[in-house]
Amino acid sequence: MVNEEDFSNDSHDDDIEWVSKTQMKREMHALQDLGEKLATLTADQLKTVPMSDALRAAIVECSRIKPRSNAMKRHMNYVGRLMRSEDAETIQTAVDRFDAGSQAYTAMFHKLERWRDRLIEGGNDELQAYLSENPSADIQHLRQLIRNAKKEAEKQQPPASARKLFKYLRELAEAQLG
Repeated sequence: MVNEEDFSNDSHDDDIEWVSKTQMKREMHALQDLGEKLATLTADQLKTVPMSDALRAAIVECSRIKPRSNAMKRHMNYVGRLMRSEDAETIQTAVDRFDAGSQAYTAMFHKLERWRDRLIEGGNDELQAYLSENPSADIQHLRQLIRNAKKEAEKQQPPASARKLFKYLRELAEAQLG
């Protein structure tokens, strides 16, 4: 005989979060799409993305499979299954750093542009502020790039040294992230 008290106690049901089958499919497709983005990264970029060895091996394997083939579809399904056990948010953040259209990449780019302009227009205080945030920077090389960029700006020449300075700042930022 069934007791009414068995049905009236819903306290254990509150702990369970119900997810619809459609929502689960959306999440699986999102993980598979993230896996496809990983497959488009270069080897150097992949080294900086935190992931398991099994997922890394599966992503490397993608380069050996013909694109738009049934084998690639099956392999991407496998990558999607592997992605379930990964920290998708961390991987997404790392992939966004390399995606030129992402907000994270744009924000980093603008921050580096502001630093470049501050270093060229400012004095030693700006350089010390930058060095406090980036202690791995080569001070001599940085000073030389700044000096050359200031000379170009004074002579109203094309900003070749300013570009070199920006490139160096970007390399330092990517090295810190990686």
